[in-house]
This record gives sequence, structure tokens and C-alpha cells, in this order.
Amino acid sequence: MVFDFYYRLSPRRRELYERSERLHAPRLQAAVFRPLADHLGDALDSGRQAAVRKAAQALADAFVAALGLPPVRITVRRTRPERGGSEYHGYYEGADGGSPAQITVWMHTARRRQVVAFRTFLRTLVHELAHHLDFEGFRLEESLHTERFYERESSLFRDIVGEKPRSRPVRRQAG
Repeated sequence: MVFDFYYRLSPRRRELYERSERLHAPRLQAAVFRPLADHLGDALDSGRQAAVRKAAQALADAFVAALGLPPVRITVRRTRPERGGSEYHGYYEGADGGSPAQITVWMHTARRRQVVAFRTFLRTLVHELAHHLDFEGFRLEESLHTERFYERESSLFRDIVGEKPRSRPVRRQAG
């Protein structure tokens, strides 16, 4: 299955899309990551930006160590910026001239200025870490939002929080 935007891609980007669709998420050990995720949740509950950044960085450090990836620096900003009626949740910037890759995440919603829910914040962080995996682990020239990208993100998220995958309904053939 491909998303509609696939048909608007150049041949080179279609090839990248198809490469992304063939990749699967590596497994992470929940026993390592669950305590880090819990600590991140506690930091969010505190509302302290420095504590959230430190906890998010610890989780990212464990992620890159587990997968043998180059380091990534986490920046936590306060209130999400808005653009065109939507809010930024996170942003990935690749390594540049000796500087490590950087992930920026925001800890407050734009409209209500409330601390983001734990699962939403963690999902955003994992989403950006999945981009890091695409670039640095899978060596993709571009990290496209393919169906398989979202499957990798979901698998990594479940591993980190220690959830089992949801079973998909079995499709029965007619006849």
C-alpha cells in the first residue's frame, strides 16, 4: 500500500519510498526503556523544562546506544509554534559539519499552553528518533512518512512502553 502522495513523487523519491517500505523496526528491550519512559513521564508531570530535556536526552541516549547509532541532541522548547492552523510537535535536523543530529520537541500545547500528555510527548520523541534511525541506521537519503515508517514508529513506541502489539483482525476470504 502506498499513500496518495507517492504518485506525485519523482522517480528517485519513489525509489526511496519503496526502500522505506521494505524496512522493519529493530526490537528494543522494554526492561531498559520502560524506566526511562517512566522518568520522562515524571519530568513532564513536574512541568520543569530542564527535567524534561534531561529525561528525553537519557531516553534518546539509550536508543542510539541500543541501535549503534550516532548521538542525537535533544532540545525541549516550551510552547509549540503554530503554522497554518496546526501545531509543531517535533522537528528533526540531521548532523551537520561535525555537529550531532538534533531533535526539537515542545512540551506545551500552543492554544491552551498546557503540558503535553505523556503519551503524545513520547510518541513525538519516538517519531523523531525514527527519522534518526532512517537516516543514520538505514542510511536513507530522505526519511519519508510511508506506511512502514509509521509501523516502525509504532513498534518502537510499544517496545519502549512495554506494550504488546495489537493483533490485527484476520481477514476471511469469501467463498
